[in-house]
Amino acid sequence: MKAKLKFVQTLYYMSKIIVIGSCGQIGTELVLTLRTIYGASNVIAADLKEECPPILNNGPYIKMDILDREAVRSFIMEEKVDEVYLLAALLSATAEKNPDFAWKLNMEGLFTILDLAKEGHLKKVFWPSSIAVFGPTTPADLTPQHTIMEPSTVYGISKQAGERWCEYYFHKFGVDVRSIRYPGLISYKSLPGGGTTDYAVDIFYKAKSQGSFTCFLKEDTALPMMFMDDAIRGTIELMQAPAQKIKIRSAYNLAGSSFTPAELATSIQKYLPDFRISYEPDFRQAIADSWPNSIDDSYAQKDWGWKAEFDTDAMVKIMLDNVNI
Repeated sequence: MKAKLKFVQTLYYMSKIIVIGSCGQIGTELVLTLRTIYGASNVIAADLKEECPPILNNGPYIKMDILDREAVRSFIMEEKVDEVYLLAALLSATAEKNPDFAWKLNMEGLFTILDLAKEGHLKKVFWPSSIAVFGPTTPADLTPQHTIMEPSTVYGISKQAGERWCEYYFHKFGVDVRSIRYPGLISYKSLPGGGTTDYAVDIFYKAKSQGSFTCFLKEDTALPMMFMDDAIRGTIELMQAPAQKIKIRSAYNLAGSSFTPAELATSIQKYLPDFRISYEPDFRQAIADSWPNSIDDSYAQKDWGWKAEFDTDAMVKIMLDNVNI
């Protein structure tokens, strides 16, 4: 099963786009998909790395530090970029080890891009939020779009603050900024970068290479997850939707499927019967315990027609078929 990429190509084809943080788990696949829609030369990949991964060699790449505000501003203005997808961030587990830098990176980069849009240099901005904005006091099952948000991690605090600033810049300055609260993302094309849901990717590599996996979460820890194809499609559908359909300017809830490590292992065992899983919870368990079990994404469905296409079993089969060890 493949995601149905029904994106608008004609009206948007000449847009010039930059994806900042393009070498990460989301960025790699987002760049590739955007290039199929807008043309490879119109989608610039940008990251801290000296060179981009070979998979992104089909289009332009620039080394860029989002914290170098003047360099970022100069490049975007000189290149006459229309849209920015700002993905550069320190994720949940990594951010807990370096909270000062995580706050600096996650917030200052956002202000640089929002200010460019406020000044009229950008037409549209995408900035990803996360289920990390929720916290232990948030309703855990079918977490509503509008609910209590008391995040207990540096990453979650920065994302919650970012949502508020995005909404402020929209109402105060008319900035067309759009956002999604991503759940855990699963992909075989690029590796994750330090998130609490990363076990749900690593498990497939260990299942195929070792036949066993030690999970850093408890067996009954349910978390919202999503296959990357759905996440990329949802992101682009949100960005291509007419502005009048975007009713929420903080961030939309988005849901794929929810499962526990034990449930994921059971699904894998349908294809690899000898696979075994064990559990050694670490500091990431406390992070996971503060997050929802499942997500209500009815606002995204109603406002701009969002609908997930991959359930857990479909995702597991694709991952096992495509993970290279």
